[in-house]
Amino acid sequence: MKTAVIYSRTSSSGYQIHRQDTKRQVADLQAYADRSQMQVVKVFEEHISGAKKNSEREVLYECLTFAEAEKVDEVLCSEGSRMGRSTWEVLETIKRCIDKHINVYLQKENIHILREDGSVDPMMAVYISCLSMANEFERDSIKYRLNSGRAQYIRNGGQLGRKKGSVKTKEQKEKQYKEVLTYLRKDYSIRVTAKLTNVSIATVQRLKTEFEL
Repeated sequence: MKTAVIYSRTSSSGYQIHRQDTKRQVADLQAYADRSQMQVVKVFEEHISGAKKNSEREVLYECLTFAEAEKVDEVLCSEGSRMGRSTWEVLETIKRCIDKHINVYLQKENIHILREDGSVDPMMAVYISCLSMANEFERDSIKYRLNSGRAQYIRNGGQLGRKKGSVKTKEQKEKQYKEVLTYLRKDYSIRVTAKLTNVSIATVQRLKTEFEL
């Protein structure tokens, strides 16, 4: 039986109310693996902005390193845009897998990078490049519209930032994040603390810095 790992990513932590999570991606990819009679040996879930460079995506790096070390047959991902913020980064990630003879499956596009005999389909590079460029264009368009909307809001007298009185005191944070601070004081890592308390990694990092833990 072939082995596989799942890599899923969303722009924000699903632990926070109304934020995205990776459950749907993982469930869909697990279902695909089951239908394809592949054994999923590990699931990697990352909560980080799609605008971040791959060098900042620790979980993606862990996923690829694990797949290489364990000689996993395939990396399963919901779509190409999850594997990099730009066309070049997506292609770089895929090339790394190809160099290690690891196939990549992109569910949204319903494509494999390698053929059944393990050879590379030369048209895949062209296809993925086009898809990645389209994703970049869409992301840039969304960014432009958001910035334009903010500028108009400010011109009409609106104010950005926190409302007056909304900043919490250190004492309030001590009370609200008591469990988080307890784990940090026991030298638990930021990532482990976030998982144990269902608080985002970014928030745990800020608390660690603010409370000098």
